Amino acid sequence: MRKVIVLIVLALALPAAAIADDATPVPSTQDAAQTACRAQRTAIGDAAFKLLYGTNANKANAFGKCVSKASKGAEENDAAAANACKTEQAADRAAFAKKYGTGKNGANALGKCVSATSTDADHADQAATIAAAKSCKTERAADTAAFAKKYGTNANKANAFGKCVSAKTTTTTTTTP
Repeated sequence: MRKVIVLIVLALALPAAAIADDATPVPSTQDAAQTACRAQRTAIGDAAFKLLYGTNANKANAFGKCVSKASKGAEENDAAAANACKTEQAADRAAFAKKYGTGKNGANALGKCVSATSTDADHADQAATIAAAKSCKTERAADTAAFAKKYGTNANKANAFGKCVSAKTTTTTTTTP
């Protein structure tokens, strides 16, 4: 009788273990975005981070707004990378497989290309945002009133920091090849 009970318990435990292995969480775009936002907050400081992303009265929603924006940007970078890699692959399949493929026949080349290209774009976006925020932070510290007048677009000019970063980030990404 004990052997039967042990066998039943083992029979039930094996599928549960298999399900648990399949349920291992895969890092998502949102996880990467949260990591990026933490890095931004550390790099530019909590106050500047809240000025950049916070939209409510106490700017307490800044982290969520950052994650949302970073996730959207990562998805856009993924789509652009897929298009660029497909174009590159169509130009010369053999060279493309040799450049990006790591398997015996380079069958994983497209995925490797998209991953590398998208990651590079995400890092470039992150670096541009941090550089722009630091520049705006310095400019704002020099003369807060002039800064608000120059960049603010709403009635109380409270959106000046975000507008400054946006303008400087757009300029940076437009002028780089």
